[in-house]
Amino acid sequence: MASIDERLERYRESTGTYLLKDDDFKAEIKRDMEAVMAGIGARLDSIEEAILNPPVVSDSSDSDSDLDDSEESNDPDPQGTKKFKHLWVLCENETCESLNYKSLLKERLNICEFCGYHLKMSSSDRIELSIDPDTWHPMDEDLFALDPIEWHSKKHPYKDRIASDQRETGLTEAIQTGRGKLNGIPVAIGVMDFRFVGGSMGSVVGEKITRLIEYATHRLLPLIIVCASGGARMQEGSLSLMQMAKISSALYEYQSNKKLFYVSILASPTTGGVLASFGMLGDIIIAEPNAYIAFAGKRVIEQTLNIILPEGSQETENLFEKGLFDLIVPRKPLKSVLSELLKFHAFFPWNEKRPLLLPLNATLEHTKCN
Repeated sequence: MASIDERLERYRESTGTYLLKDDDFKAEIKRDMEAVMAGIGARLDSIEEAILNPPVVSDSSDSDSDLDDSEESNDPDPQGTKKFKHLWVLCENETCESLNYKSLLKERLNICEFCGYHLKMSSSDRIELSIDPDTWHPMDEDLFALDPIEWHSKKHPYKDRIASDQRETGLTEAIQTGRGKLNGIPVAIGVMDFRFVGGSMGSVVGEKITRLIEYATHRLLPLIIVCASGGARMQEGSLSLMQMAKISSALYEYQSNKKLFYVSILASPTTGGVLASFGMLGDIIIAEPNAYIAFAGKRVIEQTLNIILPEGSQETENLFEKGLFDLIVPRKPLKSVLSELLKFHAFFPWNEKRPLLLPLNATLEHTKCN
């Protein structure tokens, strides 16, 4: 970048301006340039802060989920953020922080072009990644959250937050559930979306997951749930916490009594009540690379136990070494890996032309994915 003296000389040559003494003129131009650069720097800092620290909430205060973040927005300049976020996405990796062109990021499955970091992904994109084209059939789209305990918040009323996220995401809740085919194999699948109230689990999320499990139980289908959540939704109090037991009970019938196959996929972040319930109950537990997986947030642990957690202690690679889950699978081969796992557990592509061999005490109605 050219120095102030060089810019001053170019300005004089182009305009012939010698109205002020050299020192006065140089000082005036320098003040103007410093003011402009300070304004640009402040705008860029606010945009970076908004992207790196989206508003997520905590267990102990006016919050949406189990993550330790304030309910108040961390974005000091939302208009400035909106001005650029449709073009660029900042890498979430603190050692990279490169800008990825948004229109090309989806083609790369939301993986940073520069460091390979797996960025957050919408539920619709995940469904498109795993389910065969024209085979997706959503379930229970008419269910949406109310305000059962009349959560009080002056800045962010619960009903307003729900309505706002519904407009921004096009979803009715923090999870999409449905049936489809994965490389021709009929499956029941649920995909959580962190954009909707931090992916937190309220009564509607719990009900949709429970219905999905019951559907898979009755149809003898393999079950896949992609977790990306801050945990239980605090605005619904104990109603959100009881979903942990409700879902676990439905999974017991599915896994222990019917002997069916459930795959849990842990994306970033998976924390709190979701991790403590159905997230860790899979027959096979798969995690994405560099995902943040924890029951309590780092700051909560450090403040409660008065210790400092090592860097990366709550990330996929470290937890895999401790035996917390079975596989680390990048997004690109995920569909193929799931397909092989399903075939290994005796789930095969549905062929309408071939006779179907039914398990004992099963009916055609229970097995066919219409």
